Amino acid sequence: MPNFVDVTYAQTGDSLSTNAMGMRDMQAKAFEAKDAQYILLKAPPASGKSRALMFLALDKLYEQGLKKVIVAVPERSIGASFASTDLSSYGFFADWEVEHQYNLCTAGGDKSKVSAFVSFMQDSSATILVCTHATLRFAFDAVDESQFNGCLIAIDEFHHVSADADNRLGEVMRSIMANTSAHIIAMTGSYFRGDSVPVLLPEEEAKFTSVIYNYYQQLNGYQYLKTLGIGYHFYQRSYLTTIHEVLDTNKKTILHIPNVNAGESTKDKYKEVDSILDIIGTVEFQDEETGLLHVKRQSDGKIIKVADLVNDNPKDRDKVAAYLRDMKDVDDLDLIIALGMAKEGFDWPYCEHALTVGYRGSLTEIIQIIGRATRDSDNKIHSQFTNLIAQPDAENDDIKLSVNNMLKAISASLLMEQVLAPNFVFKTRKFADEENEAGVIKIEGFKEPSTDKVRKIIEADLNDLKARILQDEQLLKALPGDVIDPEVINKVLIPKIIQSKYPDLTEEEIEVVRQHVVVDSAIKNGEVKEVGNKKFIRMAGKFVNIDDLHINMIDRVNPFQKAFEVLSKNVTANLLKTIQDTIDAGRIKMTDEEALVLYRDKIPLFMDKFGREPNINSSDSHEKRLAEAIVYLINKRREQKIS
Repeated sequence: MPNFVDVTYAQTGDSLSTNAMGMRDMQAKAFEAKDAQYILLKAPPASGKSRALMFLALDKLYEQGLKKVIVAVPERSIGASFASTDLSSYGFFADWEVEHQYNLCTAGGDKSKVSAFVSFMQDSSATILVCTHATLRFAFDAVDESQFNGCLIAIDEFHHVSADADNRLGEVMRSIMANTSAHIIAMTGSYFRGDSVPVLLPEEEAKFTSVIYNYYQQLNGYQYLKTLGIGYHFYQRSYLTTIHEVLDTNKKTILHIPNVNAGESTKDKYKEVDSILDIIGTVEFQDEETGLLHVKRQSDGKIIKVADLVNDNPKDRDKVAAYLRDMKDVDDLDLIIALGMAKEGFDWPYCEHALTVGYRGSLTEIIQIIGRATRDSDNKIHSQFTNLIAQPDAENDDIKLSVNNMLKAISASLLMEQVLAPNFVFKTRKFADEENEAGVIKIEGFKEPSTDKVRKIIEADLNDLKARILQDEQLLKALPGDVIDPEVINKVLIPKIIQSKYPDLTEEEIEVVRQHVVVDSAIKNGEVKEVGNKKFIRMAGKFVNIDDLHINMIDRVNPFQKAFEVLSKNVTANLLKTIQDTIDAGRIKMTDEEALVLYRDKIPLFMDKFGREPNINSSDSHEKRLAEAIVYLINKRREQKIS
């Protein structure tokens, strides 16, 4: 099945080149904010966030008078990213040095690590400590909070924090902000959470200086990677019957199998791994030193090196984890099979293909998985993310869930395309003969930000807001066609979502944000063509001169239009009808009695007269109602079968 998203990059090399202090593009941008007490760094995987933190932390230690740096990471393996690093050889004024006893991302229990944390806080000569989020949470209860005065707390993969009252890491961070003079650097490669709980409350986030380096800046500035594809492949019954169609062991691949609690799982993760290995070939042996499986490929006899991270045996897993941390060569590994590991913070530059089984409800998780394959490396010019998901089947009891998952997966791909595409600046066109500016699109009737609050949302949170909109249950029903009028989507439903996310905005501010969401979505999802010195964008099925754009015209465009076009081109007519019928069934208001009367008395007459079933999209209200009766009864029969 073709990709839903294909993005091409310019290979400028800009994001990898370094300045006189050894800083890459993103790191230099982050360093400009070094004097801020609270810094929120949003940057993609592989952009160098760990080293950016080192530059910032060392400046705060040696130039700003802070006494200690505490770096907290979500899991032990990520701690390796913050190991001692030579920076002075590349032009910086100091090196990053972590004493062995204060690297707490090693084997051992929580009690001993909390004890080491307490010792670090009491050791006046100790300056840098690296630990897990869990250790920070436990240690916070073991030391007097005043000891965090004059310290820098750096939280990696910051999306693990949330404003939920049950989120202990969030509580720790908020308490430190409220009661101490500590500085905080929060880092994340994710622009959004996959759920409705915000990472920070608005009043907390207002205290942070945001540094944003977007995905397009990062990938466009690579040396080797040229293209990125995002696609979906469907299976029926079990994914193990279809995985051979998408698992290409000639490509360096990370394969994530479904969680055992997911509907896609067989409930036996070990047998799933064994089945995948059997599909590849024959396991020759397991290396005693590395823990890797050496599999003889069935097709040509080549030996494939496989890391099994589904295996729970601590001895084997520790061997494999240690090997993965120390890999240096493209031939060191061919395939990783994982369940919950090898997502965020995991660095395998040679990875070409991230293959994920089952719909992922968290957009954060999707972008983290895609990030595993988007490192720049001389072994690849193309990176691919493939989601293997269940195909909706009219005979399947779980069709409603399956359709919903498929629509959410497609909406996620729309968001990914917008995140991975270049950003535009939108301005109001005041005069017809205004000169065009590079990277600027001018729109008649367009409202520009009028307050700092709105400007910050547009500059820093637009993707987060789009994620909320594109996952809205009501709006998802617009994916398979124009079942909701575009102006209703753009002028009624989207403003309601904006208001729920930002309840303190005025009506005027909501309208400004709304216009930016709608315009940004329409432009990024539209096909752009150049004819002579004119640019045209395709919206609602026709090309429009960019110079003639008006906000009223854009408001008449369904933001899901591209999804519908891609969907209709790449799935069968029967599957599209199954999806449409499932959505229609959820909207139809009808009684059993009416449905039976129409089915018994009216529908046969219609079919005798016209030789076909009634069409639910007919402009004739009677025909439409007859078609709704058929859909209603099919859905009713399915519900009775399930019960």
